Amino acid sequence: MLGFPLTFAAPLVLTALAALPAIWLLLRITPPQPKRVDFPPLKILADLRPEQETPARTPWWLLLMRLLLAGFLILAAAGPVWNPLAEDNDRSPILLVLDNGFAAAHDWRERMAIAAERIEAAGRDGRTVALLATAEAPAAIEPASPAAMLDRLRSLKPQPHLQNRQAHLDSMKRFLEATPDARIVWISDGVAGVNGQGFIDGLAAMADGSRITVLKAERTPAIAVAGVENASGQLNVRLVRPEPNGRDSGTIRALDLKSLPLADTRFSFETDATETNVAFTLPTEIRNAIARIEVLGENSAGAVHLLDERGKRRRVGLVFGGTADQAQPLLSPLYYIERALSPYSEIRMGRGGVADAVNQLIDEQVSVLVLADVGGLDRETLGKVTAFVERGGMLLRFAGSRLAAGNDDLVPVRLRRGGRSLGGTLSWDTPKTFAPFTRESPFFGLQVPEEIGIRRQILAEPDGDLPAKTWAALADGTPIVTADKRGDGMVVLFHVTADTTWSNLPLSGLFVDMLRRTTALAGTPGDTGAELRNAGTETVAPRLTLDGYGMYISPPATARAITRNFAERANGEHPPGFYGPVDSSLAVNALLPTDRLAPLDIAPLKARVAPLAGAQTIDLRMPLFMLALLLLLADTLASLWLGGHLSNLSGRLRKAGAAAAILIASSFLLAPMPDAQAQERRMTMESANPALVTRLAYVITGDAQVDETSKAGLSGLTQVLSQRTALSPGAPIGIDLSRDEVAFYPLIYWPIVANRPMPSEAAIRRLDAFMKGGGTVIFDTRDAFGSRPDGAPTAEGQYLRRMLASLDLPELEPVPADHVLTKTFYLLDSFPGRYATGQTWVEALPPQAEGEVSRPARSGDGVSPIIITSNDLAAAWAVGARGEWLYPVVGTDQRQREFSYRSGVNIVMYALTGNYKADQVHVPALLERLGQ
Repeated sequence: MLGFPLTFAAPLVLTALAALPAIWLLLRITPPQPKRVDFPPLKILADLRPEQETPARTPWWLLLMRLLLAGFLILAAAGPVWNPLAEDNDRSPILLVLDNGFAAAHDWRERMAIAAERIEAAGRDGRTVALLATAEAPAAIEPASPAAMLDRLRSLKPQPHLQNRQAHLDSMKRFLEATPDARIVWISDGVAGVNGQGFIDGLAAMADGSRITVLKAERTPAIAVAGVENASGQLNVRLVRPEPNGRDSGTIRALDLKSLPLADTRFSFETDATETNVAFTLPTEIRNAIARIEVLGENSAGAVHLLDERGKRRRVGLVFGGTADQAQPLLSPLYYIERALSPYSEIRMGRGGVADAVNQLIDEQVSVLVLADVGGLDRETLGKVTAFVERGGMLLRFAGSRLAAGNDDLVPVRLRRGGRSLGGTLSWDTPKTFAPFTRESPFFGLQVPEEIGIRRQILAEPDGDLPAKTWAALADGTPIVTADKRGDGMVVLFHVTADTTWSNLPLSGLFVDMLRRTTALAGTPGDTGAELRNAGTETVAPRLTLDGYGMYISPPATARAITRNFAERANGEHPPGFYGPVDSSLAVNALLPTDRLAPLDIAPLKARVAPLAGAQTIDLRMPLFMLALLLLLADTLASLWLGGHLSNLSGRLRKAGAAAAILIASSFLLAPMPDAQAQERRMTMESANPALVTRLAYVITGDAQVDETSKAGLSGLTQVLSQRTALSPGAPIGIDLSRDEVAFYPLIYWPIVANRPMPSEAAIRRLDAFMKGGGTVIFDTRDAFGSRPDGAPTAEGQYLRRMLASLDLPELEPVPADHVLTKTFYLLDSFPGRYATGQTWVEALPPQAEGEVSRPARSGDGVSPIIITSNDLAAAWAVGARGEWLYPVVGTDQRQREFSYRSGVNIVMYALTGNYKADQVHVPALLERLGQ
């Protein structure tokens, strides 16, 4: 039989209760009456009525209060403890099942105390005890003495993973077959864990529910972190709990690799919710430094989430080599790159020209610099990009017409100038698709959709190192993605455009996966993509692991290495923690991003369920001491009342109110009054500004005669535009590229003077930004009279080549017969000036696809940013003060000057209106004018 549940730590102290009668007699004694002696001088006081009277005996209620006070002090000194009763009185063996996964770590001490109390109770009854920890490896269950089980119990700790209870069913079955009369006491954490319901069903089949007792909290208190996403602008953390448990709010903390706190934020669950999302709004650099997210006060491995390189968000800078009219959604290559990378990276857009955009992004410390169809860079920008790559940055380039005509060495392989067209009218080939990715490629394992088709590409020159630098190739073996190490960084080149002009790759999910894997390599040490190539075979050993409380410890002896592509939750062999070297660690966590914590349904067991709190012992000393203290205070107040010392206390409390009220009221009078007069708005009149009127501009070369000719020529063209078109331009203006703002002008005329100094780097950058912003520049070498088709280049031609060498220019071609420039206002077949033998060059149009009658118009407004001629246009347009022509034209056609003016009108209309005349809707009108 079990003993009475009330026990005493010092039972001998209870003998002091026998002294209570003596204490009662002592308190009841009344002292004898004093002898009266008359003193004549005090006779006058005999008639005064006394205000206080002392009772002859102590009141009975005060006597009872003091006796209770003494009794409570004696009981408290004896150390009373209330021990709960066991649920049965037999002597059957007990199988104590203890959940020790991370969900039990939050209240582990209480669970250990309950388990120890159960084992001690079994020892008092002479029972044998068997112990099963569900998070440990399965082993045979052997009953032993309670003392031995207590020693084993003290060695148990919560494990940093979810327990697999079903793995212990075989051991439990063998134990129950050997001891069929055993009772099962299960101290459950209430979390289903790994296949928890399978354990419930198996246990219900092998044991009678009447012999099973489940001790669990009424509401499972566990809270865990089940996924962290480094999203755009913030770090999103998902918290889960098995069920609403009253723990609706708290704090989560972000720490770095040195366990230094970086940020705290509050979280809160809705009343009935089991999930909530919390966001850390931090700069990218701080978010990338976070290595650990934890729930403060939870003390559980499940409330900790570790982040490795895969969780870092790369800052990607995007630069487009095209003009502003092409930088539009669905037209710009950057649109497809941004949509592909924005879920995984922080996107930064470069502003201004290529040089300014690159410098801006490098200053913003991007990890990946993407150049989409950027052909050439000036010397200073080229040096900065080279240094950026060698310091560990990644340069990702995409092909295009500008890169096909470029000449810098920031490419992984040597390229052939121009491009290779597949499937055109003059090609024997058909559009190619990707070959399967090799094991050496970072893209290994990605599936290639059958509909992928490459219509055009930039070819790589054959080289012995070309296979090692090829990440992806077409079915015919030609490289389509190449890469090369440069210092600590790398250069990656896609041999197609980032938009749909050369292929349909940007429209596929493969494009997203390829970009994600490429940017993930930014900043990684060692061989390019080696970790990804060997992800399935290379193993990394545990370096730092978590215990069940979420604290860092050295890896246990049972921890085993994992492969690089390990993507499972932690278990007994692979505890949560960091695996591999510090600079390329892999993080293993207790929960996967898709995991949820489900409550355990124990109804199929039909077992007796008791709360965890019911098995706890209660120390009664503190309540008894508190009762004694309250009785002492009551006795003191009663003594003061009987002595008359409380009668005058209220009068002293009435004198302290008026001054405080006056001070509070006066504080409101000192508040400053708002200024009643509002400030007047200043209205300023803008002076004459180039933005208010359309003007043609020319570059001041420093040669007085050439500059006068440019001014007179543009003045003559301006008069013709006013007379023949709806445009009323202002007077032309000369500009200095090194100091003047050029964004106000749609067209700039630049006559080349061979004996003048080369423009400064600042002027070249300003010119590049002007062309990228949608402006058009006419470079006129004025040497058509002296140049020969097969002869050596003239001095002006050499000067122009040197000046344009550092500019990011598109591929050029002579103005084709079907170009929109030939029909924007007049129908022309040539563009003469003072001379008619020179060639006019513009940006090359896309190649004509198979089945198309004519070549497609360029995307955007279709305005070429550059026009190169040698016909000396300004001299043909130049007029004097009286309207006379200043220079004769050189040619046999009497209408050459008229056609030169028409050429100028077409060029201005082309710069202002774009390629709208390329639309087929204009074909009937054009044919009618041609008389066809």
